Order: sequence, then C-alpha cells, then structure tokens
Amino acid sequence: MDSSLLLSIVTFIYGGAAALYLAAWIFKKGFPGKLASALAVAGVVGNLGGILLRWWESHQLGFGHVPLANLYESLIFFSVVTAVIYLVVEGRYKNRVIGAFALPLVFMAMAYASLSPVVSDRIQPLVPALKSNWLTVHVITCFVGYASFAVAFGVSLMYLVKQRAPGGGGDLLARFPAAEVLDELNYQLILFGFVFLTAGIITGAVWANSAWGRYWGWDPKETWSLITWFIYATLLHARMMRGWSGRRVAFLSIGGFMAVLFTYFGVNLLPGLHSYGAMGQ
Repeated sequence: MDSSLLLSIVTFIYGGAAALYLAAWIFKKGFPGKLASALAVAGVVGNLGGILLRWWESHQLGFGHVPLANLYESLIFFSVVTAVIYLVVEGRYKNRVIGAFALPLVFMAMAYASLSPVVSDRIQPLVPALKSNWLTVHVITCFVGYASFAVAFGVSLMYLVKQRAPGGGGDLLARFPAAEVLDELNYQLILFGFVFLTAGIITGAVWANSAWGRYWGWDPKETWSLITWFIYATLLHARMMRGWSGRRVAFLSIGGFMAVLFTYFGVNLLPGLHSYGAMGQ
C-alpha cells in the first residue's frame, strides 16, 4: 500500500466520522457519536501514517523531504491538525455536536486533496526556493493556525445558529453547548491560532530573506497573510480592549476564515513568487 492509497482510505474514514457526528446530533443517539469519535481517532492515526509513509517514499525516490511542500501535502497536514484540535476540544468539553461542524471541514480538505483532478499527489523533488529547513517550521506554524481557525469557524456557526433560533431552537440546538461556552471557546481557538499564524508569518519572512534576499516583498500570498493577520488581530483587540463578544466576534471569526481560504487557495491564481502554491504551500 502506498501513501496515496492510505490517505484516500483516510478520506472516507473522515467522511464516515462526519456523517456519524451529524447522525448523533440529529437523532440524539449516543452510539453513533461514540463510533464517530473512534473513526476520527482512526482517521488521525491513518493520516499521520500516510504522512510518514509519504516521507519514507520520498527518500526511496532519492530526494527525501518532509511532505509539506505542495498543495496535496499541505492539505493532508491541515486535515490531521484540524482533526487533532477538534478531538482535544471534544475531550475537554465532552460534547460531540461540535464534531458535526468540524469534521466535515476535515473531510472536505482530504477529499479535495485525494479526489480533485487539479491536485497532484505525485512526489516530486523540491524546487530550489523550498530547499530550506525553514519550510518545515513555516508550514507547520501556519497550518496549526489555519486548523485552529477552521475549528473556530465551525464554533462560530454554532453560536450564530443558537443565538438566532427562536425559543432556543428546540431539541436540536439544546444539544449545543451554552452560548457563553461557545463564545469563550471561539475566543480561545482564535487566540491559539493567532499565536501560530504570527509565528508562521515571522518564519516565512526569515525564509524569504534566505531564499530571495528580502524579508517582505508584498507578494500576493504575503499580502493576504497580513490581511488575515490583521482581521484576527482586530478581533482579539476588540475582545480584550473593547469587550466585544458574541455575534460580532463570531462574524469576524467567519470573515477571518474566509480570508484564510483565500490566502490558501485564491492567491494561487495570482502571479507571484508563491504561484508554485498550486503545487506548493
């Protein structure tokens, strides 16, 4: 079994977990939720195994490198980190309904990586700009931040749905954590992600200086990374200094994640030094 096949199987494991989390929430049954958690853990194990196997395969081909260098590899890394962050949240809050909003994001990322015709799973040698140890540090820090923002996005949707539902929303929304809990969890996830995004931007600047002789060049990906950083910085400033909470923070969280998606995918369509992002991060 090669890494691509293993990771394709993991895609369906995550899909099964997402479906079971939804079923557990809608039908208010405990067993599907427990099975969903087990599948999510199995998906993480398989996902990590696929990454390690792909790393070994690259060495077998004679140009071994940490599998974080192209869109396919960054998607599978994003997926495993998002799943891990979600499972930590599930373990802490003992609430599997959040999985109905978080695991579909993991499944969609893996499905796009494994099934999209525009994403290549071929293992290729690194282009010169990527031959740096800063690659690993930069990608890991950025994508831990992205993954935390993804879970915060799901939590923000839950908060807005719960707040807008008349009369508490009935039995379905009664299984959500309390609005105050969702609001605090959203803030914590964003703060955690912001620390890693900041580290990612700093390590990216150091890497850029090593590769291109300048720390910052207003490349489209650099610019949109900064825009994303400012959105989340504004959110945290408003929360800590102005006392913002609830709907305003949830909307900013959703807007921030839309900026993350554009930074990740949209700028690959624009000319620039990161245009290899269609094949690289």
